Amino acid sequence: MYVAVLELDVLLGDVRSLKQKRSVVRPVVAELRRRYEVAVAEAGDQDLYRRARIGIATVSGDAAHARQVLDACERTVAGRPELELLSARHRLVGPED
Repeated sequence: MYVAVLELDVLLGDVRSLKQKRSVVRPVVAELRRRYEVAVAEAGDQDLYRRARIGIATVSGDAAHARQVLDACERTVAGRPELELLSARHRLVGPED
């Protein structure tokens, strides 16, 4: 069994309040959950209205499949015009860890 984790640091576009931030981040989180069946949440920078840290995790029997799912999630977020992807950190935990 492999557990793959992706941490995305994103800069939000024209956002001036935490309420506007939620209206941008929530649809992204919902889309990732729906399209890729992953666990996803806003996992940091909740008090900053122009930044968001999104955590995504998946479990698979195959390491390559877990990486592919997270790569697709990263591409989806990077393709959103209202977000700028600043960094992405991947981690993979397998049976040998």
